[in-house]
Amino acid sequence: MAEEVNAYEPVIGLEVHAELQTKSKMFCGCAVVDSVTAEPNTFVCPVCVGFPGVLPVVNEKAVEFAMKVGLALNCQIAEVNVFARKNYFYPDLPKCYQISQYELPLAVNGWMTIETPDGERRIDVRRVHLEEDTGKLFHVDGHSLVDFNRSGVPLLEIVSEPDMHSVEEVKAYAAKLRAILKYLGVNSGDMEKGVIRFEANVSVRPAGTTELRTRTEVKNLNSFRALVRSVEYEIERQSRTYAEGGTVDQETLGWDEARGATLSQRSKEQAHDYRYFPEPDLPPLEISREWVEQIRAGLPELPDAKRARFVRDFGLSRYDASVLVAERNVAGYFEQSVELAMGAPRHHPSPVVPKTISNWITGELFGLMNQAGIEIEAMKVTPERLVELIGMVARGEINWNTGKIVLAEMFSSGESAPTIVQAQGLAQVSDEAAIAETVKRAIADNPGQVEQYLAGKETVAKWLMGQVMRAHGGKANPQVVQSLLDEALAGLKK
Repeated sequence: MAEEVNAYEPVIGLEVHAELQTKSKMFCGCAVVDSVTAEPNTFVCPVCVGFPGVLPVVNEKAVEFAMKVGLALNCQIAEVNVFARKNYFYPDLPKCYQISQYELPLAVNGWMTIETPDGERRIDVRRVHLEEDTGKLFHVDGHSLVDFNRSGVPLLEIVSEPDMHSVEEVKAYAAKLRAILKYLGVNSGDMEKGVIRFEANVSVRPAGTTELRTRTEVKNLNSFRALVRSVEYEIERQSRTYAEGGTVDQETLGWDEARGATLSQRSKEQAHDYRYFPEPDLPPLEISREWVEQIRAGLPELPDAKRARFVRDFGLSRYDASVLVAERNVAGYFEQSVELAMGAPRHHPSPVVPKTISNWITGELFGLMNQAGIEIEAMKVTPERLVELIGMVARGEINWNTGKIVLAEMFSSGESAPTIVQAQGLAQVSDEAAIAETVKRAIADNPGQVEQYLAGKETVAKWLMGQVMRAHGGKANPQVVQSLLDEALAGLKK
């Protein structure tokens, strides 16, 4: 059965809903607030709760943000696009219709590339369009409450073509799109607050064929974990269904995280079920070429371009550069650190190089941040102090292991490396005479191990080095220890 299941190829497309970080809502003047922390129903007005007789007004900043995203995704920006009413009934939709876009969206025919084990892959983007968000439902003690603070918040829907064929590609696409939105400054990327939500359209077909079979849509996925697990589950479920001779129904599914399974919500709607028609209260939105070029000129450096520059200018590997640019604030922290190191006076150049800075950030700092559950912008270790610490290691003032200990203390206390080293007596011992005496004593105190070394067991040398380092409390310069120990052991072989 496993072989039969593996005979099917997944075909996956994503619809991504991203809230735009504007100050006011899409069609009214109400402030956009954190719907998680704000008091329910305190940032609402007759427009966003659908009172009769009110008229919407388009938020110009939301249009600019949408254009930024469209251009970043290599889309064509439509000179004329039209808002449409999407009609359906649900408790969180007070007007019983949502203002969206249908036949004439803001941007079409885009693409982006993702990294895969086999190299780069292009994923086409069908459309990018503006709409308004709905309210938020809370289910308590057998009844439901509605918070309309989120109702009317500008929402961008980004629809890919069904170009993805594995969960790895799905995650790579979703992660890169999130990074682009954060780089553009149009979305916080704070997924636990629901500012980015995914809908996955999944089908499978016999491997080697090009047919498109019945698809299911898994809605309201607000984490990478939920996205990956739900797509994995649907691929397995559909493949097994076909392998057993069954059929897959076209339906809308929810994801039950606790059960690790998709659940049927309703049969999948077609476009005509929503009875789209042009929004009568809003004229067509005209976008001039001059406006498009003005927005294009203001685009920031995006992840792909930044990665290429890090590889070219700083000598980083493509992998290291990709890790750094995945988050805009991490990339900025790295660049500030490099600028500080490279900006040292010529008469006193810094021994710190970009590759070393990258290693400390992606290794030790990432480990500390993961343990603490914080992002780099909330960290106490400034770029200046990180470069200062790395410089102390590079100059031999402390060794690498001590540097890790010092960094952990800097992370928790915010103190500088020199202050911590002095207060805790962590300065590296590089006195050759003192280390040579310790080497001599280690050899004299361990005749059995020395005999094993002389008999050809080379690994004993590492054990002896450990004894010397331990005698100095781990603070001896390892390069000096290695050199003096090698010299002493070589003398015994003569």
